[in-house]
Formats: sequence, C-alpha cells, structure tokens
Amino acid sequence: MAVKMKAANGGDLGFEAELFKAADKLRGNLEPSEYKHVALGLIFLKYISEAFEAQYEKLKGEAYADAEDPEEYLAAHVFWVPPEARWANLQANAKRPEIAFVDVTTGKEKKGDIGGLIDNAMEAIEKANITVLKDVLPKIYSRPQLDKTMLGELVDLFSNVDMKVGHDGAQDLLGRAYEYFISQFAGAEGKRGGEFFTPRSVVRTIVEVLEPVKGRVYDPACGSGGMFVQSERFVEDHQGRRSDIAVYGQERNHTTWRLCKMNLAVRGIDADIAWNNEGSFLRDAFPTLKFDYAMANPPFNISDWWQPSLADDPRWTFGTPPQGNANFAWLQHILHHLAPRGTAGVVLANGSMSSQQSGEGDIRKAMIEGDVVDCMVALPGQLFYSTQIPACLWFLARDKRANGHRDRRGEILFIDARKLGHMVDRTRREFSHDDVAKIAETYHRWRNRSESNEARGLEPYADEPGFCRSASLDDVSRHGHVLTPGRFVGSADEEDDGVSFEERFGALRAKLAEHFSEGRDLEGQIETALSRLVAQ
Repeated sequence: MAVKMKAANGGDLGFEAELFKAADKLRGNLEPSEYKHVALGLIFLKYISEAFEAQYEKLKGEAYADAEDPEEYLAAHVFWVPPEARWANLQANAKRPEIAFVDVTTGKEKKGDIGGLIDNAMEAIEKANITVLKDVLPKIYSRPQLDKTMLGELVDLFSNVDMKVGHDGAQDLLGRAYEYFISQFAGAEGKRGGEFFTPRSVVRTIVEVLEPVKGRVYDPACGSGGMFVQSERFVEDHQGRRSDIAVYGQERNHTTWRLCKMNLAVRGIDADIAWNNEGSFLRDAFPTLKFDYAMANPPFNISDWWQPSLADDPRWTFGTPPQGNANFAWLQHILHHLAPRGTAGVVLANGSMSSQQSGEGDIRKAMIEGDVVDCMVALPGQLFYSTQIPACLWFLARDKRANGHRDRRGEILFIDARKLGHMVDRTRREFSHDDVAKIAETYHRWRNRSESNEARGLEPYADEPGFCRSASLDDVSRHGHVLTPGRFVGSADEEDDGVSFEERFGALRAKLAEHFSEGRDLEGQIETALSRLVAQ
C-alpha cells in the first residue's frame, strides 16, 4: 500500500505522521534510540536510490551522456549508487530468508539475509561517495538483535513512498519524512532526544527573524542540522537560490553528526559539517572563518567544558566565562565568528538573562555596553524535548546599522512571548505559524526602515504593553543589566468592563467581610470542640 493521504486541494495530509505511525508499529520491543538509526538509515537509502534512478533515466535520454559514469552524477549533485545498493535490489530480496551477494569489502560472494544485504549496500554507497559519506551511514542491520522480518516489512513500507508527489509537483516527501522521523524519535527519547533535535517552531522563529538569504550560515553545535534545513527552506520560500547560502557546522557527538550529514543529504543541501571529540571550544573547526549568520541551540548550562588552555582565549572579548557554566562561552564564541555585519540567534537557559554569579553579570554588562545585544525573546515553558524549563532567545548583531536597516544603536528590543504557543500533547507546547510571524514581524517592524516595512505591508513599530518594548541601554543599566523581557514590557492594558473603582472596591470589601465572619464562626466551633475534649 502507498502511505499517502490527500487533502481536497491535492496537498499531502498528514503524510509524515501516517508513515511514522506505520513504521513505528514494526518496531516491536526495539528501543526508539536504536530503532531511530534503523528507520532513518533506510529512508536515506531509499532517497538517494530514488534520486539516482531519476538521474539515470534522464541520462539515458541524452545523446552523449553515459548513464553508468559516476562523474555524470557528481556533476548533478546526485550520489552514485552501485547496482548492488539500489533500492530495487533490496526490495526484490526483502522477504527472502537467504540471499547470495558479493561482499563489497572482500570482493567475495557470501550468503546472508536482508540485514546483511542492507549493510553491504551502505558500505557500497560509502565507498562510491567517500568524500561526502565516509563513516556516515549506519551498518547495523545484520545484528542478530534485529528482527529480519521487521526489516523486510520496513523495506516494503518505504518502497511504497512516492518520491515526488505534492501540490507543487516537486515536494521531497522523503526529505520531509526524515525530518519528521527525527522529531518523533526526539520526543520518544525525551531528554536525550533534545540533544540532537531543536523543535521546528523554535528554529523557524530564529530563521524568520534573521532571514538568511545570502552568505555563510554557521551552527557550532548543529545537532541533526535542523537550523540548516529551515534556512534552506526560507531561501526557497522567498524565491532565492540555494547556491547563495553556504552552510558550516560542527558537532562533537559522532552519532548525531551522522544524523546531520544524512539529514542534509536527503534535503540536497551541500554543507561543511565537521566532527571531532573535543567540540567547538577546544578544537574550533573554522578558526579563521567569519559568518553572516549564526544560529545555535547549544546545550544549556554545561559545566564540564573548561580546560586550562582556554584561559587566555581571544574569543573572550567581553570577559572570561566561568568554568562551571558555558552559556557565555557560547555567546562569545559565536560573536567571535560573526562577520562585521553578521547577526546571530542563540537559544539559552533563562538564567543567562539575569545571573550574577561567577562573573556572568559582568560579561553580560560588557556585551550590553558593547551594543552587540539586538533583541531578547522570552519563550514559554514546555517547548523543548530535553527540558521543561523555559528558555530564551538571544539575537546578536555586530552592527545595528547594517544592511540598510534603521539605526538601532543604543537600543534593545524586548519581546515577551511566554503567552504564545499551544499544547500539542500533555507535555509539549509549539508555536503556530501566526505565533512565529508575530515575533518575527515585531522584530522587523522595529529593525527595518519605514519604506521597507511599507513594502512588506507592515505597520510602523510601536511598543505593545505586555508583549514588546524598545528600551535604551540607559534603561537596561537602571535594571542592573538584567535582560529579562518581563522587566521591560510591563503589563497588557486591561479592558474596561464598565465597573467603577468604588463599586469594585465595595464588592471586594463585602467579600472580605464575609470571609472574616466565616473565620470567626469556624474559630468558635474549634474552641467548642476543644472544650468538650478537655471535659472528657
């Protein structure tokens, strides 16, 4: 069966959810953390095989093209898939208990099952595309713990996914499915899931505020690559060209790095994603590069990041971060990598806005006085898989006059978005499209020149009590350089219900007298009961 649902207008209705539900039924007793790599690896294999087949058919129709020449595929940014690794071969053998195939490592024929055949396919694809996919693909399918009947059924399930279906005629369903599967596995894994996945509505908020259309985009703790996927989607949605964006990222968790590489591959995104055990602080993969945009959701409040070699690091322009908390190390690392007109959006724990311990208050003060803090957004709780505590968004700017924007030097925009969002289940909240638009449009109305806002159809910026306020650095200084939006935006105006103060006060006073009277009655009853107890 094909796993698709069609809306009345021809668009896809719940495609990703239906596919995940069907795939999850096959999981059995396998833990989500293990099954994640099984399912995502197969989606990736299906994707690149489909892309290869489409290019193969195209080349066969061209007079001077050689459909069996790997160079022809490289030129078209399509992975070369050897015959033994093509999806049709896997599909044809999915239900066979014993399969004979040539081992790509030894070159000798061997016998195995569908798990061995899939591992062999992964190995073959890595060897054929070693510069991009070396050590990326999972080769876990021949493990005895994996039910081979389940693997065969999963191959059948993904075989029925139509690759290029959608109301625009060219939607990449498997790319969408890969991203959706990552989000669902993140939810199933709870705190561990948050280590590799940032909720899409949070990523969209950062992307819609920064508007990365042209230049270098950087994430020093890139997880599974969600920031990059949304950036590329933003470019496409605004009729830009993917080639105008260059993507750079670093990730210290090797398993997560592999997820990221596959995630970007199924979206057709060329990227330089570095991995090393040390991470961005100790072994910066791009020490001399500057970036036009930086977007990051680094791990909150990590305490095991410090090494003595970092003591006099040139990145600490605003002060050496405390050894027990990396929050201000992340902010300064990102600022260090921003180009002269660069901007950044960073997710951090709320404590970063107000903490005074271990010199954090001094660093925050220096950043404020250095005029690199552009906008602060307070987020509601329950947005993240890894933590239920509320977080915030720091938006940084090297030059608040840059790119034809309004000169906002000496000002910071504060947005209190804690009342936005809706619950999608018992434990997690999401921003709607309108919520994201409200935050982003508020920022752009504040940041852009009047003519630019008029061209976008946006009203001029005005402070909105309870939601947003533009505050001067002097005002921020009077608040002790604390950046919590709630301190600045005030309370929303209450609607006048027509009841006078005297009438409202009288009603409250009468209610209070009633409570006092009930209290005295209760006091008398207690004293009577105690007297009886003593008399006995």
